[in-house]
Amino acid sequence: MDYTDVIEKALQACEHAYAPYSRFCVGACLKMKDGSYICGANVENASYGLTSCAERNALFAAYSQGYRKQDIQCMAITAKQDELCPPCGACRQVMAELLEQHTPIILASIKKQLVTNIEELMPMAFTAKEFL
Repeated sequence: MDYTDVIEKALQACEHAYAPYSRFCVGACLKMKDGSYICGANVENASYGLTSCAERNALFAAYSQGYRKQDIQCMAITAKQDELCPPCGACRQVMAELLEQHTPIILASIKKQLVTNIEELMPMAFTAKEFL
């Protein structure tokens, strides 16, 4: 499958990052099954624990607009660097709840690309099924 479109939009989202402390800009983009795209960029804060990652910003924006996990076709995560930018643990936990297990997650850099999913990124995730 060709993920060029969603990767390009995630790269564009990097331009909207607010990263004055780390200068590490990350972009994420969700391609929805209805053909729309929802992007997010990281937004830092001087109180570093209040920083919000691109992945969570994109997912929260989608859910805020009424979309749910079954509406998401794929997700791309990018940073303008040579190496891949895998999601942090907090993002993986949110992704485990808000994405279907086998939704393609494309990690892309200037030189590399990897298609994975949350089941591979976070095996044995703690999810709502533990409460049901």
